[in-house]
Amino acid sequence: MDTAPPAQPLPTTAPATGNRRRVATAAALASAVEWYDYFVFGIAAALVLGDLYFPAGSPSAGVLASFATFAVGFLARPLGGIVAGHLGDKRGRKPMLVLALTLMGLATTGIGLLPTYDTIGVAAPVLLVVLRVVQGVAVGAQWGGAMLLATEYAPEGKRGIYGSVVQLGVPIGVVTANTVFLLAGAFTSDAAFASWAWRIPFLAGLLVLVLAWYIHTRVEETPEFRQAEQALAQREKTETASPLRAILRHHLGTVLLAGGSFAVNTATFYILITGVLDYTTRELHMNRGAVLTVSLCVSLTQLVLIPASAALSDRVGRIRIYAFGAAGIALWAVPLFLLIDTGSLLWLAVGTFVASCFLSIMYGPQAALFAELFTPEMRYTGASLGYQIAAVAGGGLAPFVMVLLLEATGTSMSVAGYIIGLSVIALLSIKVLASRARSR
Repeated sequence: MDTAPPAQPLPTTAPATGNRRRVATAAALASAVEWYDYFVFGIAAALVLGDLYFPAGSPSAGVLASFATFAVGFLARPLGGIVAGHLGDKRGRKPMLVLALTLMGLATTGIGLLPTYDTIGVAAPVLLVVLRVVQGVAVGAQWGGAMLLATEYAPEGKRGIYGSVVQLGVPIGVVTANTVFLLAGAFTSDAAFASWAWRIPFLAGLLVLVLAWYIHTRVEETPEFRQAEQALAQREKTETASPLRAILRHHLGTVLLAGGSFAVNTATFYILITGVLDYTTRELHMNRGAVLTVSLCVSLTQLVLIPASAALSDRVGRIRIYAFGAAGIALWAVPLFLLIDTGSLLWLAVGTFVASCFLSIMYGPQAALFAELFTPEMRYTGASLGYQIAAVAGGGLAPFVMVLLLEATGTSMSVAGYIIGLSVIALLSIKVLASRARSR
């Protein structure tokens, strides 16, 4: 029988406040730079990668191939979550986070240096896919490590707000990626941007290696893992010594419910930052810089909404806030695309802003919610698997599915229907998780 264990209490010996803040800051920075590296690929996929690495066929075919490569990174994320989760539950949160940051920095820089199809032929898209897979493994490994560094250092009653500092990495990454692309486009011609300026955001990936070194040398392992490590040492030769085996045998249902509850969030998010960018510039002929600016400004509002919803979840409960956000996404899906289809920047901003509010309401408490579904000795594995399943089912395929739906139906309402369907799955999953919580 699958039962999710109750949230574990914090250690009786609380870390010093200064140490907590240093760890929370490091976790937030790790998340921000990792997501920045991940998002620059999504923006480049919508703007230039199709022409440079998949030149054959129609513009739509090039975009589909580019988005398919974007999705490959998501397919690799569960692998990163499984490996890093298993080792993170046995060897520590910090080493896996450092490894994830190192992999991401090297892969992102490699993409920035990669020759195009015109230079090395078919080897170019093959290498692009390989580097994207490494990015996927890295981000799959990173989230659990950064999230647990923050939440396992949190003082009592503040796990939601501490977990939200890691969630802030997503809007910070989006804002930074959009800003760098905007600057690259503003100071170069269209020809120069397509030729070399698009590489600049990728080359900034080298900065990730600096942060990896800082975390390796200055951040301590979490108190909850140190306690769990003692318990694991006592059971090392038993069946439960393997966190992955324990999750798959006893808690797979909880992992799947967590993934089902979050897929709509990741799908809608990537539709907004990559799918809509392609749709508005290629189909609605809107200005690329203007659309990127709207995306940047909307992402800035998440810097306030995510911690606010997380703090509220510390007071009224995670599930209630989480479910409200999922319901809002479902109700706003149709109005969102009706506003986008006007071709007006103002209505694009209004539509994506409201959608972003509901995403933030879900995303704020999500880190703490997923952490509390599992005990410390299997928390990295369980939370990472739930998150990365959602990433594959929702985020990775969403821009690709959006292009397919638009090509097949000729109407953006099909994309709204896709979001509503995922919302229904989310609400049903949340209902089951809530029922299990009440029964405990």
